[in-house]
Amino acid sequence: MDTTYFGRKFGLMVFMDNTTRTVLYYAVVSHETNSAYKQGVDHLASLGVDVQSITCDGRRGLRTLFISTPCQMCQFHQMQIVTRYLTRRPKNIASIELRGLALDLTQLNKADFIEHLDYWYLTHEDYLNERSTNDDTGKTWYTHKRLRSAYRSLRTNSDWLFTYQECEQLDIPSTTNSLEGLFSELKRQLHSHHGLNERRKLRFIKDFLASKSLK
Repeated sequence: MDTTYFGRKFGLMVFMDNTTRTVLYYAVVSHETNSAYKQGVDHLASLGVDVQSITCDGRRGLRTLFISTPCQMCQFHQMQIVTRYLTRRPKNIASIELRGLALDLTQLNKADFIEHLDYWYLTHEDYLNERSTNDDTGKTWYTHKRLRSAYRSLRTNSDWLFTYQECEQLDIPSTTNSLEGLFSELKRQLHSHHGLNERRKLRFIKDFLASKSLK
């Protein structure tokens, strides 16, 4: 499940079945919220859909809403988070190595990833904890805030970056790439119909999603 936006006017929250690649449910939303995702999953359950697992973008607090359902954070989203903090071309060795570890997510299992992350932390702990000082006020702050945020993100999310390996029998996707592909296809088709007003655009989107749903 994931959400994509069409300008600033509205977003589209979509729930897709990984096996059949069909759209199970969608909602037009103004904002992406955990409660909207919960409502979507509850709606599917009310229809008798057996939700065996969830792959999502890792929104804070989302996993706690589905404690009885295996949840996988999209590994690609995690890579994007780290890149957003460190850029595609980080300058210092600690950032270069941490981004490299994030890019290796798909090649590692959980135990190896944690081992590598622990080693990175022990190697760069002093650098990570460096502080800067305002000479006038004496106030201090962490010098490498973005690096700390990238590390904290990997550490915090490590528990649900490898659910797909821990529940192999469920064939859980490790990313939301199939859904991203659906969004890309939809936006390409919309682009070829440039100039639609909002009402017609919504009609087009609904017809597109209907064609991707089980008949």
